[in-house]
Amino acid sequence: MEVIKSLFEYEFIIKAFEVGIIVSLCSALLGVSLVLKRYSMIGDGLSHVSFGAISIAVAFGLAPLAVSVPVVVVAAFLLLHMRENGKMKGDAAIAAMSASALAIGVTVTSLTTGMTTDVSTYMFGSILAMTDSDVILSILLSIMVLVLFIFCYHKIFAVTFDESFSKATGVNVSLYNTLVAILTAVTIVLGMRMMGAMLISSLIIFPALSSMRIFKSFLGVVLSSGVTAVVCFCIGMIVSYRFSTPVGASIVIINLCVFFICCIIQRVQLALNNK
Repeated sequence: MEVIKSLFEYEFIIKAFEVGIIVSLCSALLGVSLVLKRYSMIGDGLSHVSFGAISIAVAFGLAPLAVSVPVVVVAAFLLLHMRENGKMKGDAAIAAMSASALAIGVTVTSLTTGMTTDVSTYMFGSILAMTDSDVILSILLSIMVLVLFIFCYHKIFAVTFDESFSKATGVNVSLYNTLVAILTAVTIVLGMRMMGAMLISSLIIFPALSSMRIFKSFLGVVLSSGVTAVVCFCIGMIVSYRFSTPVGASIVIINLCVFFICCIIQRVQLALNNK
């Protein structure tokens, strides 16, 4: 309790909690749909695109978030377009775009500013270095993501499980797939400060995978993922503060531990049901 009490004596840590909790929640909710559609690695690909955009922004003295958000949204739209048209398989499209964006970002960085602190924080994460403008923008965009997800929940549910049936019943499948991709892109950019390009995809994948071990309904998994993501973030922040470990890595390790616990619970449930 003393550790937790001392944790909230610092204003920058309070900001980190404000942004981290809402971004974790957004990531977890969208992650359920992405994992079920076997498109979970989009987070990894878009994070590399975001890093490339941020590297260019830093090199030319532009606002990183203002530049990277539209770039990553366009990248998400292109990935979805290539997948739907069958011109390139989803994993191949992600791999190609991811490698290209990362290479461009590293090259631009090496030719201009070099690996500065600003660039490094987006590569490996440093939520404690967020400015007031970053906090405000992150919270506003995260609220937008949550509102749109809740408002379109039933359509997203339908499109996630059966695109063909949804299309037959008059649902604009392309529109809602695009919406999920755009919301994911925005969330990825916001999560870059917290987790870094190397770890952000774990924020999308782990809560959904953990929840799917225990819950079977879509709503149950969505709610459980949201709670799991927020709890893991808070515990990860406390562990990071207590043991002076990187924030992003601490959050991922806590998520990994929760995933293993959920796997054990699943096995116990199956064993009890088979008796």
